[in-house]
Amino acid sequence: MARFFYTLIYSLLLPVFVARLWWRGRVNPGYRHRISERFGYIPHHPQKGGLWIHAVSVGETLAAAPFVKRYMAEHPGTPIIITSTTPTGSEQVKRLFGERVFHMYLPYDLPIFIHRFIKAIRPGALMIMETELWPNLLAGCEQHQVPVVLANARLSENSARGYGKFSALTRPMLHRLSLVAAQNIDDGQRFLKLGLPTDRLQVIGSVKFDITIPADCAPKGAQLRAEWGADRPVLALASSHPEEDEQVLDIYRALEKEVPGLLLLLIPRHPERFEAVTNAARSRQLSVHRRSNGRVNTQIQVYVADTMGEMLPLLASADLVIMGGSLIEHGGHNPIEPAALGKATLIGPYYANFAAIVDTLKDDGALEVMTDLSQMKDVVVRHLHDKERRVDMGRKAQAAVDENRGAVAQLVQLTSELMSVR
Repeated sequence: MARFFYTLIYSLLLPVFVARLWWRGRVNPGYRHRISERFGYIPHHPQKGGLWIHAVSVGETLAAAPFVKRYMAEHPGTPIIITSTTPTGSEQVKRLFGERVFHMYLPYDLPIFIHRFIKAIRPGALMIMETELWPNLLAGCEQHQVPVVLANARLSENSARGYGKFSALTRPMLHRLSLVAAQNIDDGQRFLKLGLPTDRLQVIGSVKFDITIPADCAPKGAQLRAEWGADRPVLALASSHPEEDEQVLDIYRALEKEVPGLLLLLIPRHPERFEAVTNAARSRQLSVHRRSNGRVNTQIQVYVADTMGEMLPLLASADLVIMGGSLIEHGGHNPIEPAALGKATLIGPYYANFAAIVDTLKDDGALEVMTDLSQMKDVVVRHLHDKERRVDMGRKAQAAVDENRGAVAQLVQLTSELMSVR
């Protein structure tokens, strides 16, 4: 009954969802492309029995990448279908895998669209990255006898409370999951409390620790530094959201006074914010340059990374990294990328979405949490002045990443077993 009312409300709101898609297309035209896929009409019809992976956007796609590469290597004959909900996620899939996988947008969560989609791709199993649970999607998979794995699963206390308020929807969804591969025991316990059967939980760690750093990453980072001035100190704000760039820009003058020649590297999370971030820097009378404008002189103060798919080489160019999403109440972003690069990393107080990863790195001395953002300037200056400390943090960060690898191999094995049973 709860799903009936959910479907009814969703149906009534569908015009709003479509209008919002069109509205967002003003800034990012990708939202207006391939809209028919969101209604279950798809351009590809892969061979039956493929592995369907749903990765909402960029972060989930990057997290899934090591698994996808390993699974394809071990099962070269199995089609891989990846669905996203955002254009940036779609672009990331194409950038990583090209024509080696089938990519489509996930349909709206109504039975008619889900049924049409599943019937067209005929998957052997569905893997959902992290926690993206949709009632009709899971019901449709059950109807078509498609096993579902919730991979790299995480569930913060706040999210668990939210799901708990709708237990009539949440409990049936969890019972339709074949397996939850949780990042840690705390996340796993929250799923169990919400109704997940005990025998469907596996705690395997985070697949994000299985990151692979391309060999050309460090040379690309060094090339960027050469353009800016090789000896300049570089502070990066990675995966930033509205208000975060402004917070750091507001203290830039004070930072530059104590750290002469400081370059501020801003890497916005979403492309629709590139212009706003550039204007925010200019409004503070700072010399700013956008990456898409090509080579740059050594006098700039702010460098806006307005391209996609270059996070690793950009981070490789930095002396110190602040992880975005953590300076506001967003929940933080994954600090494993700078850690794997051996970069000293700071994170704000709002990191609930990556609490286990942050705690692991913090306990190993590989990351520092800024609990009082009013002291951010002092913390940044202290780290930029202490190269020995930064190097030590970077060493510990790389060691922590290496020690926690292995989740991808376990996930490939578990998924392969599920596919073979079917």
